[in-house]
Amino acid sequence: MKLARAIHLDDSDRNVYHAPARTGEWCVSGGFEFSDWTQDDLAGKARQAFANGWLGVETFGRVTFVAITRIEPSEFNMLAQRLAAHFVDYYGAPAIEAALPVARDELAFMAGLCEEHDDNALLTVLRELDADGVRESYRVIEVPAAELDLVAMHGHMEP
Repeated sequence: MKLARAIHLDDSDRNVYHAPARTGEWCVSGGFEFSDWTQDDLAGKARQAFANGWLGVETFGRVTFVAITRIEPSEFNMLAQRLAAHFVDYYGAPAIEAALPVARDELAFMAGLCEEHDDNALLTVLRELDADGVRESYRVIEVPAAELDLVAMHGHMEP
């Protein structure tokens, strides 16, 4: 199974999000956070989180890029528990047991986005708010294979 981890190509996430995700933490879309937002909510750093931010499942911070990688079933189950607890703590779910199926669905959706792509491919998200609610689209940046001549030494190694 595959999922995605936060990756930082530069320091910009520290400046554009209220709370940036930690490099390497597992991420989901996190679009649920914006389900009741209106155009009035889309300003400043909140707008950036809405428009382009993946949600880290450890810090619950945002990140612009995620990288696809393999996840162990035990890690997946631990993330489901953590996300379910977040739903209880921050969104008023009545209990972890009630939130767990929703958390698993959120993680399964993310795993589905990642499954067909190569490890280390990058994903970005773009959200828009329209009359029907939040729309998400995704972009995949595949990692090109390095040609041997890019990494191999040519010529003689003798002094």
